[in-house]
Amino acid sequence: MNAVYNGIDTIRDYRALLSGRRLGVISNPSGVDRGLTASIDILARDFRLTALFAPEHGIRGDRQAGQAIADDIDEALQVPVYSLHGQRKRIASAQLSAIDLLVYDLQDVGARFYTYLYTLSYAMEDCARQGVPLLVLDRVNPLGCAVVEGPLLRDQCRSFVGMYPMPVRYGLTVGEYARWINAEFGIGCELHVAPCRNYRRGMSFSACGLPWVSPSPNIPTPASALLYIGTCIFEGTNVSEGRGTTRPFEQIGAPFIDARRLQERLAQHELPGVIWRATHFIPTSGKYAGELCHGVQAHISDSVALRPFSVGMWLLHEIREQCRDFAWTAPEHADRLFGDDALRSGREDIPAILARAERESEDFRERSRPYWLYGD
Repeated sequence: MNAVYNGIDTIRDYRALLSGRRLGVISNPSGVDRGLTASIDILARDFRLTALFAPEHGIRGDRQAGQAIADDIDEALQVPVYSLHGQRKRIASAQLSAIDLLVYDLQDVGARFYTYLYTLSYAMEDCARQGVPLLVLDRVNPLGCAVVEGPLLRDQCRSFVGMYPMPVRYGLTVGEYARWINAEFGIGCELHVAPCRNYRRGMSFSACGLPWVSPSPNIPTPASALLYIGTCIFEGTNVSEGRGTTRPFEQIGAPFIDARRLQERLAQHELPGVIWRATHFIPTSGKYAGELCHGVQAHISDSVALRPFSVGMWLLHEIREQCRDFAWTAPEHADRLFGDDALRSGREDIPAILARAERESEDFRERSRPYWLYGD
């Protein structure tokens, strides 16, 4: 099998586009080449890098979810770092006037509610208004592109954790996503995409042979990225999604849960690709910091067969059924993550939600096909 390369690995093929231009770059520690050299260092070495733009978690990946980021100077490169996750999420006109080309290189995780997508969306809109071209250095989708899952986002739930009618697991690379929104939503950005080389839609992340660099503090492993599709919904509840532990989004719990009973109930569903284990943990931060929580850990036995959205729905269902103390502590956030209020309100039961999600996600897959860069 031929080695798979991300867009940054083929950057010299785009020398004509990059040479002689003042470059701005949106990146973080997940932006590395196959040899783990940072993209910003490659671009600074070979071209004229004049500005960095920091997404959520910061240019060095040292900020927690939702933490505001201030403008700064990068000590190593001595270029300004402008925040895109704080009071301002857009690139100011004056900042765009100081560059000739914007480069985007962030590792996405394949989930609709991951904010890097919308940092890119805003950047495309800003570049379109200012007439600045944008180059996306494409990266493989760590979940693969063969499977789509979850309901479409409704307009009333649009936010910075979801802006477009797409499923939770949308089955595109970030370059394909950029092509889709640019055409379908009339952004009008002068968009260039440096595609991955030797990548196919059905390839798992492990099959690509690429190094894993955590794209954000609470997605430390490919397993956490995959389960994040289903367990992120717990952010809107009084159940810990595992933040503050070594297994965020892989283990779920709260002080009021009967771990053994929950594990037994989940095992009865015989969901493919997952084995449930009763577990107990004490988060060091986040919900229930310093308190003993009881719950389950989802162990992935078959990443191809696993459907993490379904896993998350049945896990939530069993906790709601078992625990009178369960509560939606951030209902609006939960609706934005899910895509509408059907889950939280109980307007649809789990089988109905999963049936609708399958219809909507498969329809999206077909409608997004014209923007694919990679075959099956």
